[in-house]
Amino acid sequence: MTEASLAHKNFISGRLLAKNTLWNLFGQGAPLLAAVFAIPILIERLGTERYGVLTLAWMVIGYFSLFDLGLGRALTKLTADRIGVGKEEEIQSLAWTALGVMLALSLVGVLAVCLLSPWLVHRALKIPSELQADTLRAFYWLGWSIPVVIGTSGLRGLLEAYQRFGLVNAIRIPMGLFTFLGPLLVLPFSRSLTAVVAVLVVGRTLAWAAHALLCLRVIPGLCQKVSLAPGEIKPLLAFGGWMTVSNVVGPLMVYLDRFLIGAVLSMAAVAYYATPYELVTKLWIFPTALLGVLFPAFAASLAQSHDQTASLFGQGLKGLFLSLFPIVLVMVVVAEEGLTLWLGAEFAKNSIFVFQWLSIGVFLNCLAQVSFALIQSAGRPDITAKLHLLELPFYLLVLWWAMSEYGLKGTAIAWVLRIFVDMLALNACVKKILPQCKIHLNRLSVATMVSLSVLITGTMIHGFVQKIIYLIVVLFVFLIAIIKTIYRKNNMIF
Repeated sequence: MTEASLAHKNFISGRLLAKNTLWNLFGQGAPLLAAVFAIPILIERLGTERYGVLTLAWMVIGYFSLFDLGLGRALTKLTADRIGVGKEEEIQSLAWTALGVMLALSLVGVLAVCLLSPWLVHRALKIPSELQADTLRAFYWLGWSIPVVIGTSGLRGLLEAYQRFGLVNAIRIPMGLFTFLGPLLVLPFSRSLTAVVAVLVVGRTLAWAAHALLCLRVIPGLCQKVSLAPGEIKPLLAFGGWMTVSNVVGPLMVYLDRFLIGAVLSMAAVAYYATPYELVTKLWIFPTALLGVLFPAFAASLAQSHDQTASLFGQGLKGLFLSLFPIVLVMVVVAEEGLTLWLGAEFAKNSIFVFQWLSIGVFLNCLAQVSFALIQSAGRPDITAKLHLLELPFYLLVLWWAMSEYGLKGTAIAWVLRIFVDMLALNACVKKILPQCKIHLNRLSVATMVSLSVLITGTMIHGFVQKIIYLIVVLFVFLIAIIKTIYRKNNMIF
């Protein structure tokens, strides 16, 4: 067996993929405990409207990584390619080239945010006049954090290419906790949004420094000589360019609703929508944990065996479905009781419907992300980008109409419908790119329709006793179905 073949085998070994998935799952899940603890305190101490602005700040910090034009993910793929074929000596110049281009792009991002912030604060968003000056200063802090956020994205991409998810999560866990606990450190001294955001930016800067030190440890040659390879810019931008379109438009459709709520309804309505949204979207830790590992594995296996790729694809779908359906079912059925216990009856009253429907939408989106990752790892990020560009205008029209006519309820349903259409389109594309996945997707379609019927029925049940009985019956049937599947000859659901 050649050195390259051995590297490829180790790269997609089941034990390594499973270990790294667990690392990612733990890293993504640990901050949930901090969020459950911190959010009620932040709402109480900051007030509903200040907290609404803070949720925008959390979202914006995560969205800033899109200014890298997809180069972080492109760096992961191209580095993993070189590891697989035994050309690690090329990684040094590839890394410095990518990081240099990302720095230049980040400075453009700083300028854009600084120029747009006054318009956002004073005109686009319905921010109370007494909060506008404080919010504007906070937005400027966010703008100057862009180089740190983008640089961290590139450095993390290098570590992930080397499958060093243990190191990545050694930073991700404390930073995830700090995202929610950091603002609490400010509250005894100030209710200023500027102070809260400044603390978050300082934390992100420390995370960047930690990533840089770990990259120098994993890739010792990185610090020996800073060398650029202009020839690498074209493949980086070619892969990252289409990913950028998808990475901009996709999250835009995910997050646009809360900005429109702030513009059409009120900042209080943003809080009623964003709070359940922040909770249910934590379910994304499951696909994020799995697909962060599968993305380079898909890329490596596609060059060797399409059947092996299809097998990885089916196992990914199966793992996500079996993990998420019971959790989402419980969330949907006992949403009223859970939100009331967590945030109080008044807040829960305005958020129950949103919580239930967003839970259903996130469940569908988690399953769709397996197809999304496979398409991009196959070197076709243009497909996902074109799909999102096609969806965006129709979604905007439906969202605006639904929000204007039905408020938060219409907003939530429009979001779920967009997710469902996106899932169908992505699955159809996978069938064309890799026909071996067709059998897995056909089984997924049946399982999805059944699960949607069960979940939507769960939103209509009232009375705590009736809800418990429904949960017991459905989960018992689900368990029986799993047991029967295990004893099937092919031993798989998808």
